[in-house]
Amino acid sequence: MAVALDQPVADFEAQATGAKTVSLSGLKGRQVVIYFYPKDSTPGCTTEGQGFRDQYAAFQAANTEVFGVSRDGLKSHENFKAKQGFPFELISDKDEALCQLFDVIKLKKLYGKEYMGVDRSTFLIDSEGVLRKEWRGVKVPGHVEAVLAQAQALNNG
Repeated sequence: MAVALDQPVADFEAQATGAKTVSLSGLKGRQVVIYFYPKDSTPGCTTEGQGFRDQYAAFQAANTEVFGVSRDGLKSHENFKAKQGFPFELISDKDEALCQLFDVIKLKKLYGKEYMGVDRSTFLIDSEGVLRKEWRGVKVPGHVEAVLAQAQALNNG
């Protein structure tokens, strides 16, 4: 069952950088931004992560935790996080459980070849675990600012 706007998100547990296990139920009382990206250390994904990094203090001030998710393994995530100085954790979704929950695996094309890949997407979950906003097919420029504005509005709502 995939997520739906204004509905509670099913609890999940996932392995993240820093040897952490992240669960939605463990984040109750805080808003959560989960952004899905295709691959560690690629240009668009790096730029997007840097945007969340640069606005991280503002997200924290809005009672919002940030997590990046891709199908890369934890070792790749640790390297990516360290190299970019990300203050938030990256979740490894090798088995695609989160990708399926949030319905972000789409048919994509690269150099004329079709493949199933992660559609760059971001989700804002409120402090009660309800999905309040989703962005699919994200274009990186200006995206983090849009997510931050929604997180601040929701926090102040």
